Amino acid sequence: MPNNISAGDTAWLLASAALVMLMTPALGFFYGGLVRRKNVLATIMHSFFILCLISVQWVLWGYTLAFGPDHGGIIGGLDWLALRGVGQDPGPYAPTVPHEAYMVFQMMFAVITPALITGAFAERKRFKAFVVFTLLWATFVYDPVAHWVWGGGWLGQLGALDFAGGTVVHITSGVSALVAALVLGRRVGYGRDALEPHDATMTVLGASLLWFGWFGFNAGSAITAGGLAANAFVVTNTAAAMAALTWMTVSWLHKGAPSVLGAAAGAVAGLVAITPASGYVDVSASILIGLGAGVFCYTAIQLTKRLKVDDALDVFGVHGIGGAWGALATGIFATVAINSGAKDGLVYGNPGQLGIQAIAVAASIIYSAVMTFVILKLIDVFVGLRVPENEEVLGLDASQHREAAYQI
Repeated sequence: MPNNISAGDTAWLLASAALVMLMTPALGFFYGGLVRRKNVLATIMHSFFILCLISVQWVLWGYTLAFGPDHGGIIGGLDWLALRGVGQDPGPYAPTVPHEAYMVFQMMFAVITPALITGAFAERKRFKAFVVFTLLWATFVYDPVAHWVWGGGWLGQLGALDFAGGTVVHITSGVSALVAALVLGRRVGYGRDALEPHDATMTVLGASLLWFGWFGFNAGSAITAGGLAANAFVVTNTAAAMAALTWMTVSWLHKGAPSVLGAAAGAVAGLVAITPASGYVDVSASILIGLGAGVFCYTAIQLTKRLKVDDALDVFGVHGIGGAWGALATGIFATVAINSGAKDGLVYGNPGQLGIQAIAVAASIIYSAVMTFVILKLIDVFVGLRVPENEEVLGLDASQHREAAYQI
């Protein structure tokens, strides 16, 4: 082992990668409980299949596109195609861990991001179309934006701060989810039938496992096992808790009862919002970020429903709005007292950082929206996006997978 590799940092990063890996099947449970029982296997399959597909895509070409040597601030080169040159020695992004460890940690981010989108088109998308979409979206949306922010690209050069993926993960997936919901159209029976969750306990289990895994997502992004990781861990937990309390309170006032599913969704919204800020803000700021996430994300979901957009599992409201709020909040509350390698935000005398964050938010929204629309339209022409109506009514478990989740 090279002398400059830290065993502690390496162990922490690999453990964090395992925690983030857990988040993708956890998302399957979170989403699986929210759909009708005839679609639960198909919904869980989306997350599990993506874990397999993108793990291979990342090794073959995804990692080099996202983190390979910069080409014009837009995309990484093909120097690390099929992980050529990515081995046990440190790479350029993390000097105290093997390059392979950093690569596999980033792989788990690439895996969960397209899985988030699947909640928007749940219960109606053809599996073949889903497979093609996932591969194209990861290659042409996730990989370039990851390079822009983390791989030496133009947003990173501009000074945009995104500790663990507010723009790269949550804005791209949330905005793409909204586009997917609009392009695919509403589910059969939307606005007429009760399209209710079939298993709230499964969703709460999924949310709990997501919360657990998110400590690897955010604290692991410190790369080193030290004070920055500890701060990210604490603010992550605080923001999640505050957002859950806020969402539940707002829902209680709005609907007259405290919602279990609302508390679970609120916790996830808080986790989303603190993601870009977790390595830059203190605990007091995390409380405000969690509070804002609970209010803004809940309001966005109510507005989406009022506009009759069938974002089946509220991906845009939680991830798109939560990610945008978190990215902007980073420009407000960031402080060099937490991370000396960052910059102060608005409240610490640097209003320019908020402007840079706004540019990153806008660029992520526009690029992911346009590319997702193009990808979906092409797939619709050559493959077809939706299952036939009779198969949708039957349920995707039976029509797409010829299986049933429950034998009772």
